[in-house]
Amino acid sequence: MSGTTSSALSSATAPLSRPGRRNNRVLPGFNLTLGYSLLYLCLIVLIPLSALVFKTFTLTWDQFWVAVTAPRVMASYRLTFGASLIAALVNLVFGLLLAWVLVRYKFPGKKIIDALVDLPFALPTAVAGISLTALLAGNGWVGQYLEPHGIKLAFTPAGVVIALIFVGLPFVVRTVQPVLEDTEKELEEAATSLGATRLQTFTRVIFPSILPALLTGFAMAFARAIGEYGSVIFIAGNMPMISEITPLIIIGKLEQYDYAGATAVALVMLAISFLLLLVINGLQGWQRRRSES
Repeated sequence: MSGTTSSALSSATAPLSRPGRRNNRVLPGFNLTLGYSLLYLCLIVLIPLSALVFKTFTLTWDQFWVAVTAPRVMASYRLTFGASLIAALVNLVFGLLLAWVLVRYKFPGKKIIDALVDLPFALPTAVAGISLTALLAGNGWVGQYLEPHGIKLAFTPAGVVIALIFVGLPFVVRTVQPVLEDTEKELEEAATSLGATRLQTFTRVIFPSILPALLTGFAMAFARAIGEYGSVIFIAGNMPMISEITPLIIIGKLEQYDYAGATAVALVMLAISFLLLLVINGLQGWQRRRSES
């Protein structure tokens, strides 16, 4: 009887003694979910981008070069990437300040300001462009006081920068804010007790911990600004060689049924954006490894 019981227990526990044959993953169905993920990625991202590349390949090299290096197109590159970079840098500074205030201070109306940060996410970009134009135009609430002093914002590259700052600010704030909330205040108190000034505490204790989040927010704001269209076309004025952005060039080529030329310009934007984001992500990874070591 005891032998039968021992053999039954050993047979019942046999699968447990061979864990090498079991799937020890926490989430089951990895192969199935990976397949669905790759399929979704192909349908949403890879296939449209492949169509962009294949349509561009219908051009010869000379035709491609002429399409992407025309003076009007080059001027739009300079405005689009230059304004996007300036807007992302401005958001990097003021987004950090706004996130710091929302995390570290309590004041009346804090929840309202916190909710207003997300307004560019919910607001249609065309509405944002019309609002900024009505505000900054020569007869607008703000523009009517600036133009007499020679400061013209609407229908100029400066207006493009302002619109891109508006749409990109939430990316920096919402990326840095949770990192600041999780920052250990004990480290700041220890640095202060050791005689560090406020500036030294920020630069040597706080800033290194939030730098990866800052770079992420900068990259997201920069990428968002490059592809922005709705809020810019109203305030830019769309003057060729002056305030015409690259997405508008692409729209114009599509309206002229120059599909290959439109995809050629779009491919250049895609390549430059990918390289810039690759550099930023590389810097972010390097900073993370440096902080961990």
